Amino acid sequence: MATEAVSEAAPAKLNLCLHVTGRRVDGYHLLDSLVVFSDIADRVFASPARGLSLVVAGPEGAGLQADSDNLVLRAARSMGVTDAALVLDKRLPIASGVGGGSADAAATLRALARLTGRPLPAMSDVLRLGADVPVCLACRPSRMTGIGERVTPLPPLPALGCVLVNPRLPVPTPQVFAALDRRDNPGLPDLPASALASAAGFAGWLAAHSRNDLVAAARAVAPVLAEVQAALEATPGCLLARMSGSGGTHFGLFATPAAAATAAGHLKELHPFWWTEAGRILG
Repeated sequence: MATEAVSEAAPAKLNLCLHVTGRRVDGYHLLDSLVVFSDIADRVFASPARGLSLVVAGPEGAGLQADSDNLVLRAARSMGVTDAALVLDKRLPIASGVGGGSADAAATLRALARLTGRPLPAMSDVLRLGADVPVCLACRPSRMTGIGERVTPLPPLPALGCVLVNPRLPVPTPQVFAALDRRDNPGLPDLPASALASAAGFAGWLAAHSRNDLVAAARAVAPVLAEVQAALEATPGCLLARMSGSGGTHFGLFATPAAAATAAGHLKELHPFWWTEAGRILG
């Protein structure tokens, strides 16, 4: 149990691929996805206090309310925490397909476990916070199946740089799934060891054997996403460009963080009003 403030990063979650393989009778979609995390992140701070409170700060926090439905406060309540001062430093765009809210909830759980000494909630309670929260709580390269409750760690991946690009247009997930034409697509083949030998080999396997089934639906909601994809693909050194999750953030994979930083600088010059950040994929 900590007596001073603690903090936890809430890394951007990237769906390297996302296969929609079915739909349950309760409306939840079945997914098959390879998930990684970037060092581009929000951060949650937790301090001892009387009562439970939340302050939202950071460059991307303006459109987010610190009300009772905020996932940070919902995560705290799921642990039974009633005395803590929480601050969310919001740096990932809202409704952008990189699991920002889920990552924030997962970071809150980790921070409050350190602050209070309480155990993490049961996985069933974690899943009630959102389908992406279990994989964000694990925060390591994983294969995510079911509705998000089955998280299987991946073997070590090659080192990769990344660029995240969002056109500053929220793309609400319910609208994207509502526009989806087919919900019974084939699942993801197993990732062979040979695909992990190099960054280029891994990106090539992803391009040949995986996809994001939500791309067409997301572009129907926000046609500008096709422009984002094309801009990323055109940057020198980009090994793979793809939409993450339900959009609208796209990622580009690069052999090194330096190559990613160069590409991000190029994109910022061409599209100064887009949100563009360079980083690396966490191991």
